[in-house]
Amino acid sequence: MCAATNEYSERTGRSRPARPRGVPVFSLYGEISEAPDDEFVHIEAIADRSERYDWEIDRHSHHGLAQVLMVFSGGVTVGLDDQVTSPPAPCAVLVPAGTVHTFRFAPGTDGRVLTFAEGRLGLGGAERAALVASLFEAPAVVDLGEAGAARERLERRFCDIAAEFRERGPGWTMAIEAGVVEVLVLLARRHASMGRAEAAARPEADLFGRFRALVERHFADHLPTGAYATELGVSESRLDRAVRAVTGRSAFEVTQERLLLEARRKLVYIAAPVSKLAYELGFEDPAYFWRFFRRRTGMTPTEFRRAQRARADGG
Repeated sequence: MCAATNEYSERTGRSRPARPRGVPVFSLYGEISEAPDDEFVHIEAIADRSERYDWEIDRHSHHGLAQVLMVFSGGVTVGLDDQVTSPPAPCAVLVPAGTVHTFRFAPGTDGRVLTFAEGRLGLGGAERAALVASLFEAPAVVDLGEAGAARERLERRFCDIAAEFRERGPGWTMAIEAGVVEVLVLLARRHASMGRAEAAARPEADLFGRFRALVERHFADHLPTGAYATELGVSESRLDRAVRAVTGRSAFEVTQERLLLEARRKLVYIAAPVSKLAYELGFEDPAYFWRFFRRRTGMTPTEFRRAQRARADGG
């Protein structure tokens, strides 16, 4: 029995309920869902849901829904795909759509969870789409400890969004959308000040956003960079310059990292032979997948799966 289970039993006097190995896909409100919600946004205090579940939200993901976890005070341990981190408060955790994530909060943690339809927010023009694409390129933690005035503005905006969501007065959806955009702008600026490229302010960001959307649809097709460039109506060198300007990596590296992320997810959450997963990921030869994975992680797929299972079991 792992240490977390022992601690739960001592604290509650009962055994922790058995948890499924599969990864449920949730809608805005926690119901298992196969498609994104129609509603644009949802916001709730961390305690509203977490306190009922002993301050722990088990692993799950959301179709088409991105999240911003804003922690004002207290503590949180966050699992983002196969990475675990415990950032100090105050902070914001960015969770792109489709990311498998878990939250374990210190009792009494104060903060809010903002969930929004990533695709719908991106419909507000090229600049807004670029902002969303760059900020939610990958899971990330934004440290707000030294943010000062920006942190205060973020806290006010979260309170404003919550009030609009609760009261639903005339024009409340427009007010919420404006509040969400301001939150994302403030987080993008803070993220940039931490050493990230301020992609939202660059003309390359729009091209990168469209490229990222294509990669999300075709990463298992193993398309060459030139095929993506053709689909986007630009030269291969132009695409590569834009991707490097936003991410610091080549377009090819971005496609390979997305493929690797999916491989990690499947190895952890799908109990199927490695050879079957290799074919699902578009590899014609499982041996090639084996070499691809080992070259990029330093471990074979089997070794990675074994290590992740040992960690999940408390070993």
